[in-house]
Amino acid sequence: MLPAVDVHQHLWPEAFMAALSRRTVPPCLDGSVLRLPGELDSVADFGAHELVTRLRLLDRDDIDIAVISVPPAHVMDPEGELATVYHDAVLELIDAAGGRLRALSAGVCLDGFAGASVSAFALIAGLDPLLTDLREAGQVLFIHPGPPDELRAGRPTWWSAVVDYTAQMQASYATWLARDAVRFPSVPVIFSILAGGAPIQIERMRSRGVDDRSVIHPNVFFDTSSYGRRALELCLSTFGVNQLVYGSDVPVIDSRPTLEAVRGFGDAVERIVLRETPGRLLDGLR
Repeated sequence: MLPAVDVHQHLWPEAFMAALSRRTVPPCLDGSVLRLPGELDSVADFGAHELVTRLRLLDRDDIDIAVISVPPAHVMDPEGELATVYHDAVLELIDAAGGRLRALSAGVCLDGFAGASVSAFALIAGLDPLLTDLREAGQVLFIHPGPPDELRAGRPTWWSAVVDYTAQMQASYATWLARDAVRFPSVPVIFSILAGGAPIQIERMRSRGVDDRSVIHPNVFFDTSSYGRRALELCLSTFGVNQLVYGSDVPVIDSRPTLEAVRGFGDAVERIVLRETPGRLLDGLR
């Protein structure tokens, strides 16, 4: 049987945490306080980033392989030091994980990685050199929200995650449809958090004269992280089961609600979303 895969997890190697702790401006760690551009300070759970803890979590969820990446906001230093430290340290972590982990690089195409993770803003700005490299290497592109706008007074703490991140992802998905899908059709691209709710935009696109057939691409995929049955049903009915891949966003949120929703569609859907489709994306990748 093909392994069950979670395409969206984050895991900090020790060397990366040390590099964050040496910094005094975001992104940085001040003791256990994580400071990121545009976001409220949060307390880091270092235990969640221990390899043994993560492997136990995979076992609990009956997941064989996690694809790990670093959120774009975590590596946005002008010198690029954080990305370099992450790339070196995460390969060592993968070696220690006994085949349970794959990694995405931070915005570049590198040997030893399954693909590259970039922010929605980076895609919107243009990624021609990276997309060319990924196409030649047979690697995937993973789109993740970037830093949000500063949280304005009076807005709830969930505003950035629920409003800002989804808007970024919708804009990046529309950019891909309008510009990159025709030019780089062979590059598999995974949009996290269902591309900010891409299925609900299709009918609005149709109302503005966009042909429904032009938004269906076999190499465009949507990760499930943070969503439940209602949103997943809409995505399945819009794009079909073969364009959906399971992602959890561990350890940012609890994996169980989304995983239970995916498995609630039955064995056939679970097999495709957790095993067959991510298996195609990861097949043959270094």
